Amino acid sequence: MPLNIVLHEPEIPENTGNIGRTCVATNTRLHLIEPLGFRTDDKSVKRAGLDYWPRLDVTIYDDWADFTNRNAGANIYMATTKAYKTYADVSFSDGDYIMFGKETAGIPEELLVKSPEQCIRIPMFGEERSLNLSNSVAIILYEALRQLDFSGLKRDRGTGPLSRT
Repeated sequence: MPLNIVLHEPEIPENTGNIGRTCVATNTRLHLIEPLGFRTDDKSVKRAGLDYWPRLDVTIYDDWADFTNRNAGANIYMATTKAYKTYADVSFSDGDYIMFGKETAGIPEELLVKSPEQCIRIPMFGEERSLNLSNSVAIILYEALRQLDFSGLKRDRGTGPLSRT
């Protein structure tokens, strides 16, 4: 069962396009919770997602209630700078959901306080506010995939001058 990336009210089309491309490359489902700061047919989304976008497994929800109704019982980790646990402190499982908030405000605090044990963060130096959303998704998603032994992803040797014979 693939992993799931959830974007709660994303605002920047290029970030969502990049995340969509990462989801296609990792066989990960993308869930978008409205309102979105763009239209999904926006050329910026498609430019960032390149030719990957038509192959993306994406579902769009009217709001948080619609998402939770349609994904009842989902194990959702929420990425936030407010968490005490890091993403490396949890054991990801097939089918888990990893949620990220909008670029300017993150996940709403009222959602975070309901499930503090499900909140995870990326460690950062000093007083930096946050990392770029698409970078944050890639960091946590690839840790989850690593924990799952990159199940279903190509693990054979590369080709070309750097591959071993």
